[in-house]
Amino acid sequence: MNLDGLRSHIATGDIDTVVVAFTDHYGRTLGKRFDAEFFLESLGSGSHACDYLLTVDMEMEPVDGYQYANWERGYGDFHLVADMTTLRRCGWAPNAAIVLCDIHDNAEHELVPVAPRSILRAQVAAAADAGFVVQAASELEFFLFRDSYREAHDKGYADLISAGWYNEDYHLLQGARVEDYVGAARRALRDSEIPVENSKGEAAIGQHELNIRYADVLSMADRHVVVKQAMKELAEQHGVAVTFMAKLDAEQSGSSCHLHLSLWSGDGDAAANVFAADDGPTDLFRWFLGGWMRHTDDLMVCYAPTVNSYKRYQSQSWAPTKIAWSTDNRTAGFRVVGSGSSLRIECRIPGADANPYLAYAAALASGLDGIANQIEPPDEFTGDAYTAVDVPIVATTLTAALDRFRTSAETRRLLGDVVVDHYSHFLTMERDAYDAAVTDWERRRYFERI
Repeated sequence: MNLDGLRSHIATGDIDTVVVAFTDHYGRTLGKRFDAEFFLESLGSGSHACDYLLTVDMEMEPVDGYQYANWERGYGDFHLVADMTTLRRCGWAPNAAIVLCDIHDNAEHELVPVAPRSILRAQVAAAADAGFVVQAASELEFFLFRDSYREAHDKGYADLISAGWYNEDYHLLQGARVEDYVGAARRALRDSEIPVENSKGEAAIGQHELNIRYADVLSMADRHVVVKQAMKELAEQHGVAVTFMAKLDAEQSGSSCHLHLSLWSGDGDAAANVFAADDGPTDLFRWFLGGWMRHTDDLMVCYAPTVNSYKRYQSQSWAPTKIAWSTDNRTAGFRVVGSGSSLRIECRIPGADANPYLAYAAALASGLDGIANQIEPPDEFTGDAYTAVDVPIVATTLTAALDRFRTSAETRRLLGDVVVDHYSHFLTMERDAYDAAVTDWERRRYFERI
């Protein structure tokens, strides 16, 4: 939807609300709901929100120790600048549209460098300077429950009623049983100008995947954010619950967010995938892959940002445990798929809890560095990567990944000190909150028998 289209819909009363949204570090969608008429009036001046939103924890409590915003500086405002290329109807909500925003400094009116969308914008600009357009796609997996979110909360998120009762990977009967919700989600996203390809059962009980069409990487990250918001709001309407936790159940597969990337040059009919040549993958493909793999450890927290993320990396769980690449091999962290114009790299490391702006930014920073420095990937792996020896492993804890992120000179070179210091503090807070918590597992294990 463009601005003229929005004006027409407002004039007829078809749209009366515009959701003005942005994401925080967790990838949560925050913002305001505007009266549509006032949204049009305010376009020139934009809107504001408190800058503490880039310093809060999961409970929305401001955390001390950030340089960007703190009590001493008074927690002022930042400026929300609507990116009108993201304007679309909310197919899941009547009479509403949504637009995503960049976050600008309220004084200088420049992008706030630690905002997630700003970080990806910087890497998109670097790719453009190198002559590339980045095409991308996210594959998001989720679990569906027949409890509402409030019911799940009141149960302490235990003993929930799964939407399925056996492994339903590609299973059409189980898929039919969730069409009341998943089918509604496909149609709502289609009506929100997010092209949907398909949905399917996944490899755990009550687990599903909904795939949307690839796009340029910034648009794809935006679509990813809208998909999660739409699916959660739609779940609320249907009295069910979906979760994008990376590892919901120790006994089942986790939920991934496989990232697909390719680089293109040229415009329109002249556009070409620079990863592919008539005789196979190009040097650019090889170097991009080499850089992406080389810096996986440095930027692991961008793919796996929570304590829970690392519990997904289990042998023979469909989540990778090794930093290896292979052609059409789902045991490796990097899977090469497609041919010709569809040739692309699929990174299977991120979980469904990843913030897409940060995950794509990390991938791009790594791959572009690979091209700039002609970093060669290791030899292609063949066989079962889970059982491989002498192959680098994926980080197994947030603590290990955070220590590497904070101390790595490569991380600071790729993303800059301001970003690394800000997110190191954020991730330290997340880790420390977990370390201080007493869990159900501890009570079951130690209450009587210790």
